[in-house]
Amino acid sequence: MAYSQAIVQRAMQRLQSENEQNEQSSRARIAAIYEKQPRLGEIERELRRTAAHVLAATFRRQGDPVAAMQQLKKDNLTLQQERDWILQAEGLEPDDLTVQPLCPKCGGTGYVGAQMCECLRELCRQEQKKELAALFGTDSFEKFRLELYSDQYDAKCHSSPRELMRATYRRAQSYAQCFPAEGQSLLFSGATGLGKTYLSACIARVVADRGFSVCYAPVGQLFSAFEDDKFRPRPDISRTEAFFISDLLVLDDLGTEMTTQFTISVLYQLLNTRLMEKKPVILSTNLAPSELAARYTPQITSRLLGTYCLFQFYGDDIRFKLK
Repeated sequence: MAYSQAIVQRAMQRLQSENEQNEQSSRARIAAIYEKQPRLGEIERELRRTAAHVLAATFRRQGDPVAAMQQLKKDNLTLQQERDWILQAEGLEPDDLTVQPLCPKCGGTGYVGAQMCECLRELCRQEQKKELAALFGTDSFEKFRLELYSDQYDAKCHSSPRELMRATYRRAQSYAQCFPAEGQSLLFSGATGLGKTYLSACIARVVADRGFSVCYAPVGQLFSAFEDDKFRPRPDISRTEAFFISDLLVLDDLGTEMTTQFTISVLYQLLNTRLMEKKPVILSTNLAPSELAARYTPQITSRLLGTYCLFQFYGDDIRFKLK
């Protein structure tokens, strides 16, 4: 579940902010405890001073260090017992006098060793959900309206558009719930306004809610990011990393881009890499399979039509029915 650098950075900023707020509130709480029980503050200061005083006395008088350490231990134990009695009377624990990290696993750093801690991963999930919500609004399976599709038989799809979409809708739901489904990728093909982007958004939302990383982009934005990385590179961030590492990549409007050697190379590299790593892709396009074959290289076409599960959309532009 690898997230883009941008999402991780935003999550880290939130984690740092939460750590700062936790420290401020903890110190305010500790100050209130000391104000109510001044003796606790005196004990803490005495505990810090005791060791230094005993060691200084030992060196100055050339005394017995063993006896000094025994006295230190005795004095400290007496102070600690007094502190515990006061805390118990107030219904407090010794930890209440120190700043405790929000996450005991990582200590508030976001990482346990080299692994991302669950606390930071949860913030990444939240940031991703916010990002997808900004892109897709409230699109969801629950709001999908089958009645917008005609229930009249259409010879092109050997069924009615409504029945075809009912089957597509159910398979899309199943795909989202069973993701990653052994790396299976989807190809949504059909005319404008038939719900390809909407269903892609529904799948992306469910997959993200289940804790997987999702990257969405129109193909124009995709190729612009690759151009920026190639011709205007930044050492601090990769604009294209998320397209490769995300658990699910959703690409919209394939075929609307200007076809060049560069875009063909980028598309092949991306699709082939994700295919080899069994990382699913959902591609939507207004082009029919025959048009895809005519526009793209055999290497790209073979991957799209040979390894992707094809869903063809039929009917009238439902956006006109929503006006």
